[in-house]
Amino acid sequence: MSRTARITGLGHHVPARRVGNAEIEASLGLDEGWIEGRTGIRSRFWAEPGDTLSGLAAKAGDMALERTGIDRKDIGLVLLATSTPDHLLPPSAPLVAHRLGLDNAGGVDLAGACAGFIYALTFAEGFVRLHNKPAIVIAANILSRRINPAERASAVLFADGAGAVVLAPSDDPRHGILGCSVAADGSAYGLIHIPAGGSNRPFAEEIDIAETRMTIADGRAVFAKAVGMMSRCSGEALAAAGLSASDVACFVPHQANARIFDAVGKALGIEDERIVKTIAEYGNASAATIPLSLSVAHAARPLQPGDRLLLAAAGAGLTGGALVVGV
Repeated sequence: MSRTARITGLGHHVPARRVGNAEIEASLGLDEGWIEGRTGIRSRFWAEPGDTLSGLAAKAGDMALERTGIDRKDIGLVLLATSTPDHLLPPSAPLVAHRLGLDNAGGVDLAGACAGFIYALTFAEGFVRLHNKPAIVIAANILSRRINPAERASAVLFADGAGAVVLAPSDDPRHGILGCSVAADGSAYGLIHIPAGGSNRPFAEEIDIAETRMTIADGRAVFAKAVGMMSRCSGEALAAAGLSASDVACFVPHQANARIFDAVGKALGIEDERIVKTIAEYGNASAATIPLSLSVAHAARPLQPGDRLLLAAAGAGLTGGALVVGV
């Protein structure tokens, strides 16, 4: 049995359509610069009519797999972290596995909202350790189709995209998850939600279409709780790894809002230059932002053997967590 798992490939993909702030600000009657000043976002990518969640996920996964040198028949598991599957049933992961030619892999969706990648990577590492087989984690979302365009709080934030990470068995204890902390706060369950479409309120002719779209009930409460959860979990993950914030090469937070991850970085004592930021160009694609950011950052400055990364996220549910990962 392998002692751990190492990252062997990274990939990302976004739709072709780039949407600048001016388009959204005009539609909502906002002043020029309003969105960037409050979120750090300058643009985002939105799906076009022919785009599908499984398609975005497969392209990110293909990029990651091509960079590993691993035979696709050896991949044992596909975990797809998404809040926007192609259909409510069946899950999208088996289709993604098929499109990637992963004929010997199991596949399942994981609905962890913005923290979905943190959980999926944790579960995938457990699989790699137990079965001594590579696994791929893909996080992808098409949130532009879940936005209520009339609700400012969500319309200015959300984006579409995908990121992927391939894990392979390793006997080097410096690799893989060195520290982990996960958390949930069901008292804040209603802060970010889609009111209708689940089993509590099934689709019906009398339901307004707006109730099938995402809503943020209290942005200030989300901010406070997200900062608290990400900061606490990050501190716990670092402690579990026996490390301090100064030991990590970079902090890769969920790109929820620049003010959120700047506040977390300040709380942890992590300098701005060590925080990986993609929110300005890519916006907030929920679970996809961490693997997408890892792939983009690696392309700009390759991760080095021995680097330690701190990953953290919080989102709807509320659910969140943090990982310290050795490269």
